[in-house]
Amino acid sequence: MRIFKIVFIVLLLLIIAISGLIYTAYRLDLPPTGNREEKIFVINQGESFNEVTERLYKEGIIRSRALLKIIGRIKGTDKAIKKGYYAIMPEYTTLQVHDLLVSGKEILNKLTIPEGWTSSQIALLLEQRGYAAKDQVLKKLQDKDFLRGFGITADSGEGYLFPDTYFFPENYPIEKLLSHMITTFFLRLEEIKPDYKDLSPEEIHKRIIMASIVEREYRIAAEASIIASVFYNRLSLKMPLQSCATVAYVITEIQGKSYPERLFYRDLEIDSPYNTYKYAGLPAGPICNPSKTALEASFYPSETEYIYFVLQDLESGRHHFSRTLTEHSNAFSLFVKKR
Repeated sequence: MRIFKIVFIVLLLLIIAISGLIYTAYRLDLPPTGNREEKIFVINQGESFNEVTERLYKEGIIRSRALLKIIGRIKGTDKAIKKGYYAIMPEYTTLQVHDLLVSGKEILNKLTIPEGWTSSQIALLLEQRGYAAKDQVLKKLQDKDFLRGFGITADSGEGYLFPDTYFFPENYPIEKLLSHMITTFFLRLEEIKPDYKDLSPEEIHKRIIMASIVEREYRIAAEASIIASVFYNRLSLKMPLQSCATVAYVITEIQGKSYPERLFYRDLEIDSPYNTYKYAGLPAGPICNPSKTALEASFYPSETEYIYFVLQDLESGRHHFSRTLTEHSNAFSLFVKKR
């Protein structure tokens, strides 16, 4: 009888121990808390399983280095990871991360969207990279149901495609690709303006329009907020913005012509709601997809009394800022003489 009791106690303790190990493994397999967006993880040529495991842990992608090493040993895959770019979703468990890196199926293509590109430029790039036809991309960016899903009340997604380097699988659905870029925009916007959701979609859109103009006007990052202040000062005085960048947008994006090396007086008379020489106030919409620098300038412009600015140094991109038309004219004359 005593032997049965001993056996029973041993079995009970064994069951408890095994249950504890299973529960511990389950807990360690769960994705780390705090991850809000997918992470791009790069495995370089020649990296060992242990090196990759260490980086996964340090970057907060897995909870336990030991568990991943045990999985690799049990499955015999500790030498089977494949180099490349991987998109790791925040909900991935350690086992799912392991299977992803071993499969190699999610190796990604690098896609860089330059700052200040228009939606049509981005659409052409996506077409060239084989994701979708240019017209299909632009049609999706004008799909009101698609845009409303992000709280965008504008008629187009112009301005909401965040310029960045992305990594996407081949044949990635265009709707998911554009959704990722727009989601990235709002994540960056939250970094810039944590309480941006307190603003109406219309007010946010106005800020994006301003950011898009600043994006195409500034050359030195330190001057972006000053340029924004000039345009805001003009708006408060009910003066036309007179941004050459908006006229260039009309010529290239609406008229479909080549980018002008210089503007003529006839260009400033083009009848378009985007022409800020002809019409006061903000243009009808964003003229490009602005960078974080331009967005920051739009939401946090410098406090100045400047009304004018003109390029002073072609090499450095430095501008001269003026409070009066006389000072501006003198600065412009000096620039012409330098040329």
